[in-house]
Amino acid sequence: MEEFALTKIVNHHGTEREKLMPILQEIVDKQSYLSDDDMVKVANALQLSAAEVYGTASFYSFLPTQKRGIYVIRVCKSIIARMKGSQEVLQAISDQLNLKPGETTADGLFSLEEVNDIGWSDHEPAMLINDKVYTDLTPEKATRIISKYLEQASQSKLSFNPTQN
Repeated sequence: MEEFALTKIVNHHGTEREKLMPILQEIVDKQSYLSDDDMVKVANALQLSAAEVYGTASFYSFLPTQKRGIYVIRVCKSIIARMKGSQEVLQAISDQLNLKPGETTADGLFSLEEVNDIGWSDHEPAMLINDKVYTDLTPEKATRIISKYLEQASQSKLSFNPTQN
């Protein structure tokens, strides 16, 4: 991230230790991931060690430290999700996009991740695509959702809005 933009974010939030998370979240909102350089700059601005900033970022799946696709698909892998079929849902998505968890499609459109919990245990299997929640999934329902994203993305990446019906 440009030095000016990062300085603006830090100035907006402040330099107290407890502002680390909001600063990291805003950087991710603006560029979709945290580069090593960004984390070092944040550490310097907040007078923290780079290891502390990296440790915080790497602990949370929502603070990626590697570039991801435009649309990040997160499939819950909790024990409840697994009991209700999340592995089959994950496999269907993986097959459809020819993508394994932790990978990004060659066109940079999708990244696929397994995460410990997304907070929808009463409606598992569940997934997030960016901030949009999809619950009570089956493999068929999940692939229909992904097909909708693919169809709309192919029509126009500029006007792409997967939440439209």
